[in-house]
Amino acid sequence: MDLAANYRQITESIRRAADEAQRDPATVQLVAVTKTVPLDALREAYDLGLRHFGESKWQEAEPKIAALPADITWHFIGKLQSNKARKVAEAFQVIHTLETESQLKEIAKASRPIDGLIEINIAKEIQKSGIFPETLDDFVQSVLYCKNVRLCGLMTVGPVEVDPERMRGYYKELRGLLAHVPTGSWLSMGMSHDFGVAIQEGATHIRVGTALFGSRS
Repeated sequence: MDLAANYRQITESIRRAADEAQRDPATVQLVAVTKTVPLDALREAYDLGLRHFGESKWQEAEPKIAALPADITWHFIGKLQSNKARKVAEAFQVIHTLETESQLKEIAKASRPIDGLIEINIAKEIQKSGIFPETLDDFVQSVLYCKNVRLCGLMTVGPVEVDPERMRGYYKELRGLLAHVPTGSWLSMGMSHDFGVAIQEGATHIRVGTALFGSRS
């Protein structure tokens, strides 16, 4: 794995997608998905200039956060169990996967606020996390009421599609839903295989793991 070459390629792909959408590439934040990635690779990514890392499990993230420099912004991007929500809120700066009142109740007990995104189950897949679009307005009010969450926008994990173009409609729909979030401008959408389409449709945060670190075992 040539991490430096992968990073250059991703950066160039971000630039091209942003140019096609007549956007400034600087408006797209690359979140390096580091779940199952060893600490040495994270250190190499840090040395290349990456400062936004995404983890899915508290138990795996805790030692990485402790071992790495304090100027990293940690994004929680996995399913957030309510009994871990307070710990996650005190260790991570951003939580992408807000979806329940019980999460908010625990986050409210944390010692500091976090930036939060509401996860939308955009394709209404029963096996996926996230709220359905029609319940967004009510949940927005709950998040706004939580004193430890700065509501920044929306996130989605779309269906697994081989052709990135098949994701375009879902990403357009998520962008439209952002109008229901009075305090938000962030759209966390797009992963290794489809982040170009996501950027063209307005993504502000893309979550890239495989394209950067290679396939996981």
